[in-house]
Amino acid sequence: MAEGTTRRTVLAGIAAATAIRPVMAAPAAKMPKGFLWGAAISAHQSEGGNTASDSWLLENLPETVYKEPSGDGCDSLNRYAQDFAIAKALGLNCYRFGIEWARIEPEPGRFSLAVLDHYRRVLAACRAHGLMPIVTYSHFTVPRWFAMRGGWEAADSADLFARFCETATRALGDQIGMASPFNEANIHLLAKLWRGAATPEYRAKRTAMIAAAARATNSPAFSSILFADPDRIDAHLLDAQAKAYQAIKAGPGDFPVGVTLTTQAVEPFGEGSVAARIEGELYGSWWDAVNASDFVGVQTYTRMRVDANGLMPPPQGAELTAAGYEYYPQALGHTIRLAARKTNKPIYVTESGIGTDDDSRRIAWLDASMAELERCMADGIKVHSYIYWSLLDNFEWTQGYGQRFGLVDVDRTSFARKMKPSARHFASLIRARR
Repeated sequence: MAEGTTRRTVLAGIAAATAIRPVMAAPAAKMPKGFLWGAAISAHQSEGGNTASDSWLLENLPETVYKEPSGDGCDSLNRYAQDFAIAKALGLNCYRFGIEWARIEPEPGRFSLAVLDHYRRVLAACRAHGLMPIVTYSHFTVPRWFAMRGGWEAADSADLFARFCETATRALGDQIGMASPFNEANIHLLAKLWRGAATPEYRAKRTAMIAAAARATNSPAFSSILFADPDRIDAHLLDAQAKAYQAIKAGPGDFPVGVTLTTQAVEPFGEGSVAARIEGELYGSWWDAVNASDFVGVQTYTRMRVDANGLMPPPQGAELTAAGYEYYPQALGHTIRLAARKTNKPIYVTESGIGTDDDSRRIAWLDASMAELERCMADGIKVHSYIYWSLLDNFEWTQGYGQRFGLVDVDRTSFARKMKPSARHFASLIRARR
């Protein structure tokens, strides 16, 4: 498969060990009062019609690396109440979703009051369904004008982002329950680790896409986070996290603001393994950012096996997910323990999921992930949530709609939602632990 550029797709080809069988459920441990059970989604991947964003432009270019455009998404822009109703029916008590910067500020300094009003209605509906809203201010996408002027490579990018966060919080903050400025704030560092494994053909196509975007917008500086040079944007993203934190905490509202990270398990194999170096490159200075915020969001999908030469390819016969990387739910226990070592901030599992067309494997994933979570908590690590990615089968970036992470199937024509058996299984896991 072609190399992807986000956490789930960039991990394609990661090492695998043996196929994992479904885990037999142990007697359920009751979770502490206030534990958050949830599902996650992003604005661009589910809302549809995000025409003012950088991603919409890239998806629709003839030279694109995207398999298909996002189009109407899951029409969650209009059907959000249906999604909240499903989440409530599953017994969830929180819902993690994004507000779309490109909709709110479609031109620099011009904020849409109508869109902010829309998101107020979304937040109110979320609360009306008994769900605490956990809001992401930027889930990879940015306004097209922001990308045209250099994106996160621009020296003033952090200030522009903080201005957006301040404006959005003034309008919405009193309805927000928790928030993070970024989804997977270190995603560019994960992309850097895997970029060297890209085929020459893919690299050339990616370069041609960005060049085409620059021509189409008459902006030679065009830059998009999923395709930018990580070394040119890391310092600006760290600055943006710090400034956005202050802007959001200024209120209104009094809610925790944290850092969500892509936290894949990095495991050493053999003598001279360079796993420590790889782990350092994956996280960079982002644990310092965590320690300057209110919580850390752990977002885990697999592991990286590392020998003396670096990242190892998957062995023949390994069980892989639809995204191409190792089926390894045990990674969640590893990354929760890593977070506990790296910070004393509250730990939330803000994403954990699997892309598969075999829903029985999703059920097995949920069982195994729950077992890892409970083992960590039995060892005294306080974990405050388990949030599954994703509620819906949605747009998976460069891979389009072919990878299904959802607990709920979405008909691509009618947008009708249909719960999968895994959704009902998740509900039963929650009931047993309440």
